[in-house]
Parts: sequence; structure tokens; C-alpha cells
Amino acid sequence: MLAKLKRLDWILLFILLLFMGFSTMMIYSATIDNQQFGPQRLYYDNIRNYVVGFIVMFMAAMFDYRWLQKIVYALYGLGIILLVGIFFFGSEINNAQGWYKLPAGLSFQPAELMKLLLIIMIAHMLAKSKGETLSTLREVVPIAIIVLIPFVLVLIQPDLGNAIIYLVIMLGMLWIGNIKYSHVAIGLVIFIVALIASYNLYQAYHAEITEFFKAQGKGHWVKRIDTFLDPEQADPNASYQLRKSMTAIGSGRFTGDGFLQGNSVHNNYIPYAYSDAIFVVIAEEFGFLGSSILLLIYFLMLYRMIIASIHSSTFFGSYMIIGIVSYFVFQIFENIGMLLGIMPITGITLPFISYGGTSLIMNMLSIGIVMSIQIHRDKDQDLFDTA
Repeated sequence: MLAKLKRLDWILLFILLLFMGFSTMMIYSATIDNQQFGPQRLYYDNIRNYVVGFIVMFMAAMFDYRWLQKIVYALYGLGIILLVGIFFFGSEINNAQGWYKLPAGLSFQPAELMKLLLIIMIAHMLAKSKGETLSTLREVVPIAIIVLIPFVLVLIQPDLGNAIIYLVIMLGMLWIGNIKYSHVAIGLVIFIVALIASYNLYQAYHAEITEFFKAQGKGHWVKRIDTFLDPEQADPNASYQLRKSMTAIGSGRFTGDGFLQGNSVHNNYIPYAYSDAIFVVIAEEFGFLGSSILLLIYFLMLYRMIIASIHSSTFFGSYMIIGIVSYFVFQIFENIGMLLGIMPITGITLPFISYGGTSLIMNMLSIGIVMSIQIHRDKDQDLFDTA
């Protein structure tokens, strides 16, 4: 045990401690003037979630990650069962039926867990190729099917943000997994053609599409798309968060208004400032300088993870880290981008900073797996043959 502790990435641990302190500060700032939370503030819960997260991370780090290959199919099956069960036993929060209610007022979002389970499953499948060029029928198509099932289940909750992350994980891992360049080119052409066709059809049949989604109880999807495509002409109520967020971010200028001094946040102009929109709090109170430092720390974290992937002694470990890096990168870009108006608004949180128990604990578990891969890299034999 002591030998394993010595091999932990202490720089990565220090970064997580920085995130813990900064996240708690920002959640405190975002909720201190919001009366809806009462005397029990969310920053207490955030500290509790981080404590649980560190325990989970250390447990995962001490666990030999290669044993995950023994139970990979059972883990994937468990994730699918949890996603299906949400339609029968789940609770609705923010127009999405994606949570299980737990005792003591806690909740659990299986879509968050499914990210990690997908990474483990895809890494196992890619490891069989041992770095060789991927075969369309033997690797690419089965992986696409594996991803498509949870993608559909999460999309109809509806949770567009996490559903998209599943695709990002798949694409990032296939790219590193040595997919053929011709397949990448074909995929890009299909994507561009589909995007242009979808845009034209959306514009041509906007009224019919709007009525259809309203009938399905998903009218807010159309409002979010309209806000992204043309915020000036969109429904003022639907584009409220984007307009207020951009104003608050711009008001922070270079050094910001100062901690607890953000006018937009403390007058409750920004919805979900403690969660999805926490970057607005950062930008308004610490400005461009503070936002840039946060991005620099993110870059250092991702750099340490990529180095761990390069030094991994197994394909399975290396591919898992790439999957984790893929979804961290996308979540950071999407969360900040949607508040700047360059990405559509989704319910994606800012990793390690936004309030959210399931999201934070899954992120800490992911870091724990990365550290496990570092700790056990001297054991260069897979527990069983993946060929």
C-alpha cells in the first residue's frame, strides 16, 4: 500500500485540491444571496461531495485497473439496466427524467456513470487490435452499436448533453485507436452533408418541427436551437440566460469585479449560476485573467493525464485515459462555449467546478482510474489475453 501511495501523481492531487477550494468559493459566491437554498448552503454539500470523491479516487487508485477487463461486459450491462430503469423508477429534474432518488435527499444520475462504463468497454474492445489499424466490421461497427444503445436511452430522457458526450468519447478513442484515415474522411463528409441538410430542413419546416417537439414535451429543445442559431431573433425568455451570461462575462473585463462583487450573480440574474453557468461567476468576479488561469490549470491536468497514457504499459490502460481526456476536454469546451454563444446551451457541467454530486464523484473516480494505471504500469502483462 505504501509503495502505491508513493507512485501517486502528487501534482494531479494538488490540482484537485485547488479545484476543491476554488469550486467551493464559486458555489458560495453563486448561492450566498439566493434565498431558495435556505440556511443549508450548497457549498457545504460541495465539500462533502469532494470528501467522498477523494475517498472514491484513492480506492480506485489502489485497485488494479486490469481487473476491469474481467467484468467489462457486466459493467456495461449494469449501465444499460440503470438507464432503462430510469423510465420506471426515475425522478424528473429540470425537465429530464434522469435521476434516481436516494435516501437523505441524495440523487444519482446513471447517465454520468455510463460515460465511464462506455470508456471501459470501448478500451477493452480497442485493446484487442493491439494498435493495429481498426477493421470496420470487427471493431468500428461493434463499438458504434455499443455507444448507440445508451446514446438513444439518454437522448429520450431527454439529456442531449450527456448523449453527445458518448459520441465524443467514441470518436476520441477511435481516433487514437488507429482508425483508417479514409473512414475519417468519409465520416466528415457525411457529418457536413447531414449538418447542412438538417439546417436547411429546420429552417424550411420550423413551424412543423416546433409543434412536433411541443407535442412530445420537448419544446425547450427548439428554443435552445433557435437561441444558438440566432439569439437576436429568438424568444427573449429562451435566450435570457445566454444574454445575461454574455453581459456578465463581458463586465468582468481583465481582472474582474472581485470575489463576491459580481452584480449579475448576486442579483440572481443568472439561472443555475452554481451549476451549469458557474463559469459566469468566475469570469465576472475574476475576469479574463482568472478565467485564463483556470484554463491553464485544466491544461496542466490534461497534460498529466496524457503523459500517463503514453507511459501506460497496456493498450487497455492507455485507451481508457484517452477516453477520459476526451470527455473532459469536450465538457470544458462545451460548458464555456455555450455561455459565450459559440455552442448550443446544454446541461453539461464544468468539470470539478460546477455543483453536482454524481458528476463530481464520477470525475474523481475517473482520475482514480488514471492514477491506478500509473501505479500499476510496471505490471506489463494483461490479466488475460485480449487478442
